[in-house]
Amino acid sequence: MEQIEARYAQAQEDMADPEVIGDRTRLAEAGRAYHELEPAAKLAEEWRRTADDAAGAQELIDEGADDAEVRELLDAARRRLDELEEEIRLAMVARDPNDDKNVIVEIRAGAGGDEASIWAGDLYRMLTRYAERRGFKVEPLEASEGAYTFAIKGDGAYSVFKYEGGTHRVQRVPETESQGRIHTSTATVAVLPEAEDVDVAIDPNELQIDVYRSSGPGGQSVNTTDSAVRITHKPTGVVVSMQDEKSQLQNREKAMRVLRARLYEQKVAEQQAAEAADRRAQVGTGERAEKIRTYNFPQGRVTDHRVKHTAHNLDAVLAGELDEFTDALWDAERRERLASAAA
Repeated sequence: MEQIEARYAQAQEDMADPEVIGDRTRLAEAGRAYHELEPAAKLAEEWRRTADDAAGAQELIDEGADDAEVRELLDAARRRLDELEEEIRLAMVARDPNDDKNVIVEIRAGAGGDEASIWAGDLYRMLTRYAERRGFKVEPLEASEGAYTFAIKGDGAYSVFKYEGGTHRVQRVPETESQGRIHTSTATVAVLPEAEDVDVAIDPNELQIDVYRSSGPGGQSVNTTDSAVRITHKPTGVVVSMQDEKSQLQNREKAMRVLRARLYEQKVAEQQAAEAADRRAQVGTGERAEKIRTYNFPQGRVTDHRVKHTAHNLDAVLAGELDEFTDALWDAERRERLASAAA
């Protein structure tokens, strides 16, 4: 408790220090430390109050006031102390270092033909609505039939959206189905923490940059110039294409952002493998082959297979009300990290 309180007090001092306030980098670091420690500090404060209540009740009992009311007060305080100790341990679990980052989300139609493309669009609307509900800013990067790439910006975006990475499966009767048969379709979602230049170094000499004429939506002004850009990272074979903007420069900048995020994801995965981290045992790893969630329209049900959590509010979920799934997955991740740290 003393360590938590001391670190929290130091973070408060740093936030008020004129030298820190004058340095944007240090101020941002102090702000992150303050917000990370605040939940545990509040729990520690409640623990001290509850411990005082327990000590007071025990003192009354020792002095002979051993009635039912005092005994119940002591028992309740002890139960709450046990709960608070568990909550504090969870609150102090090391956070994912990428949690504060913005994210780039890529949605792609999977199995199911035209219905899979429609489903990819439904997921795009679901995630962008969820982002807007949570106060994040959505920036479209690329959109075509069955494929969407967009950025979600805001403090802690990755901590919320990392749980959406994986294969989303839908079971419903397509509008084009005349026999009323239920079809199963899928779409994959990749959630990439947006990397800064310092996170991953890209040698310009290792890039092959091709320009070509855009196709599809965008109008004549798009299609009559070589504004589309395809960037290939030759060492890894990663290819990113962008064509939504009229300007070749804008498309190139967007493509580089996505490339940087993909390479950063690879770098993180390699580091975890080198450390013998069992990614499959973790919640929210973003493995694309993993069927993470099923949306069953006939039953109005959504089931997250990672935490065995089911909700019967399909319409609300598709409208962007994903909070209960995020909360359940966040709690599972913290418990997994706590168990790993104790092993």
